[in-house]
Amino acid sequence: MKVSIFSTCLVDMMFPNVGIAMVECLERLGCETDFPESQVCCGQPTYNSGYMEKTQATLINQLEAFKDSEYVVGPSGSCVGMIREYAEIFKDDPDYADAARELSAKTYEFSQFLYHVLGVVDVGATLEGKATYHRSCHMTRILGEKEAPYALLAEVRGLEMVPLPHVENCCGFGGTFSVKMPAISEQMVAEKMADVVATDAEILISADMGCLMNIGGKFNREGKEIKIMHIAEVLNSNVTKPVRVIG
Repeated sequence: MKVSIFSTCLVDMMFPNVGIAMVECLERLGCETDFPESQVCCGQPTYNSGYMEKTQATLINQLEAFKDSEYVVGPSGSCVGMIREYAEIFKDDPDYADAARELSAKTYEFSQFLYHVLGVVDVGATLEGKATYHRSCHMTRILGEKEAPYALLAEVRGLEMVPLPHVENCCGFGGTFSVKMPAISEQMVAEKMADVVATDAEILISADMGCLMNIGGKFNREGKEIKIMHIAEVLNSNVTKPVRVIG
């Protein structure tokens, strides 16, 4: 199975370790990966800010970059959610409607791909510690994915998962929202930090580095300790046993 890696801006520029973990995990599970070098941003920040026409060139670039891919997998429910929106954005475009539908249909968030496409439930990872999982808004509300991350994390050896109170609440990042509405964003992340602290978890896991960067930044500013890990890093930790598939 051939998988093209959609790196996303944050992972590409700030958290390359997440991309490396994702690739190593996919290849360990038998996937052949490639990285289309012409890819850029998914276009979400400018599109959601109202610059819809000016974002078209960015979106079209992505259509071209991944046109020959069998599957496209990214480490962000938010960015993958944006690519899934391409089908609707280009639905009346005679030149790109078909390409947009195809790209939307073959693009998956990392944990979603492992669980629903590869059918993997246990990747053989081991990580000692007490952890909680933050559900990102776009992954649950746009992709509708609430099952895959929990199923995969439940099989990690040595990892004690504890539920996060008010898990449905946003962390306050929301891309440009945190810039446009800083006072509201600050209150939201403060509430999220308090919920994480209430779990006594040593590790905070999520499938979106934007959320982890925001929540981790609040912990740092408050002088509190928490280890943040993307789910790809967790699933690539200390792998010592064969994988187990669903069913």
